[in-house]
Amino acid sequence: MEYFNLNDGNKIPKLGFGAMIKGDEETESAVAEAISAGYRLIDTAAIYQNERAVGRGIKQSGIPRDQIFVTTKLWLQDTGYDATKREFEGSLERLGLDYVDLYLIHKPWGNTFDSWEAMQDLQKEGKIKSLGVSNFYPDQLMDLMVHHEVTPVIDQIENNPLFQQNYSVKFLNDNNVQPEAWLPFAHAKSGVLDNQTITQIAEEHNKQPGQVVLLWLLQRNVLPLVKSVHRQRMIDNLNVFDFELSDKEMNQIKSLDTHTSQFYDHRDPAAVKRISEWKANF
Repeated sequence: MEYFNLNDGNKIPKLGFGAMIKGDEETESAVAEAISAGYRLIDTAAIYQNERAVGRGIKQSGIPRDQIFVTTKLWLQDTGYDATKREFEGSLERLGLDYVDLYLIHKPWGNTFDSWEAMQDLQKEGKIKSLGVSNFYPDQLMDLMVHHEVTPVIDQIENNPLFQQNYSVKFLNDNNVQPEAWLPFAHAKSGVLDNQTITQIAEEHNKQPGQVVLLWLLQRNVLPLVKSVHRQRMIDNLNVFDFELSDKEMNQIKSLDTHTSQFYDHRDPAAVKRISEWKANF
């Protein structure tokens, strides 16, 4: 596995496994299978309500803890200094771990400033190796950066051929914050993997469309998180480091950008209100 260097001196695998999977048994099995297939970055979140199953999958894999990079996230209803510390300890207990490699603020809403202060203190205590955010736009990220001691190492954002967020990706790369892509193939109905441009490029390289999308992200310095419960697909998604897309091919995929979120707009007041009502039940 190849690695990206983070701005705090730590390293992160260039491709990770996203554990937003329903069902404890399926989650535990998929995580263990992913690690067996070669993944060393496992990404979950409190709101997924499967941290216990993720932790069991990690333990079941038999791979030493220090060889697995574990990410989890703080849900927006638990922002604030004391709430963040309390919720982080809950995540740590559910995962069955002594520390996490990366802890993210999941949404750019709520009392994120006090949460960041709490996370900085938890990092000093050795319970978190690296600190980051998710779904922050450049102005929100800069606001956090200029008012705190620690700069986020990662911003995990929606990023796929239909919603490329090139301005955000450039901002992150220019400011030494690693861009990380959630659900890089977008949703099932988006048609990304059936797109003619992508399928033609895949045929030219004797690769699968999904492998082309993942390499397109990597060549933009974006770390993809992939999700699957099928072992062969897990393996296929890892096999993207043995070919290269030309500038022409990169530009062909760039032309597919719709500049529209394939899920929901994090700047839409209605979406903010709706999502802020989601609760995790443990």
